[in-house]
Amino acid sequence: MDLNKLMARAKAILLAPKTEWPVIAGEPTTMADLYKGYVIPLAAIPAIFGFLQMSVIGMSTFFGGTIRMGIGYGLTQAVLTFVMGLVLVYLVGLIVDALAPTFGGQKNNIQAVKVVAYSTTAGCVASIAGIVPGLGILIGIAGGIYSIYLLYLGLPTMMKCPQEKAAGYTAVVVIIAIVVGVIAGAVIGSVVGVGSMMSGSTYSSSKGDDDVKFDEDSPLGKMQKWGEDMEAANKKLEEAQKSGDQAAQEQALKAVFGAAMAGGGQQIESLAPDRLKSFVPDELAGLTRSSISAERSGAMGLQVSTASATYSNEAGREVRLEITDAGNAKGLLGLASWAGVEGEKEENGRSEKTFREDDRLMHQEWDSGASRGQYTVVVGDRFTVKVEGAAGSVGELRDAAEELNLDGLADLRTEGVKN
Repeated sequence: MDLNKLMARAKAILLAPKTEWPVIAGEPTTMADLYKGYVIPLAAIPAIFGFLQMSVIGMSTFFGGTIRMGIGYGLTQAVLTFVMGLVLVYLVGLIVDALAPTFGGQKNNIQAVKVVAYSTTAGCVASIAGIVPGLGILIGIAGGIYSIYLLYLGLPTMMKCPQEKAAGYTAVVVIIAIVVGVIAGAVIGSVVGVGSMMSGSTYSSSKGDDDVKFDEDSPLGKMQKWGEDMEAANKKLEEAQKSGDQAAQEQALKAVFGAAMAGGGQQIESLAPDRLKSFVPDELAGLTRSSISAERSGAMGLQVSTASATYSNEAGREVRLEITDAGNAKGLLGLASWAGVEGEKEENGRSEKTFREDDRLMHQEWDSGASRGQYTVVVGDRFTVKVEGAAGSVGELRDAAEELNLDGLADLRTEGVKN
């Protein structure tokens, strides 16, 4: 690995991407050389600085204060982050390559992986700032946005797609990459808890490992079904691309989004604001509602509806309620629930806990010193209900959430769903 060459390339792609992309496109290389010379050292940056933040410097919590993970735990996370980084570059490269004909481009596997590898430069370099409390988050977000911009600039040169289709091409790749990243994050976060995820899962095999089937109601069974839906949607996309039918390709892309975000190739229209607003009570936790709002927003075919309200009394106590319909993104909530992500930590009177109860995923945070907290429950793998504010205990916030008609909300999980 030529460190000087690597630094020169990183500097060039960050500061002069429009002139650097043609240079990158014309460079002959192999997948092995690309990984050895650029992808591997780049993927090491977030892994190393993530370890420093997690186990050496410490991470800020929701309530303030700092938590440091053990060295062994931090190293495990670093290794997994590094390996996943290497895998994700290749997987997203496959996505870029597969979608090229849809947006008038030319399939080229090595060019596709190159455009992904060099586009991620900004995000990986920005991860260094993660060790700076507060500011690191802002820089990390800026790095991610700039990486998307680099991808947008690089696709026409690397994949030969028309400039006018670059924005749509970029948007599709980013959406699918986010889904892949969420899955990768769930894998990293639950490696230690694989045993608990396996508990309650049964499987059978009649012909060999390729025919292994998990209990469809178990976490692994649901993950397996999600993977099968994604595979079926991708096959339809490939068939549509071969046919050359633009309308068929657009429908196939919608099916991919449906499988990725919602599962089962579904399209979901989130509840109308007034419909969601009807679940907001006039009183909550003995407090009177002082404000209420509801809205539905959408982008690129994805919709999210939110209803929120504030409750208060004359003594100055205030509690806030927020109900969200994830719409097409309900699949992401499902992934979190299926993965069995649970955990608990406590420090200096502040505690956080994620757990499952009555087939629902719950998360609570509590600051005993300030007598404030937050309680969130996922309902029907589609809706989230969050109550936060001042209380005698986090149990009071949970009781407040349960004052709502949660079962009635869960009954609406199939409303607006179209196959």
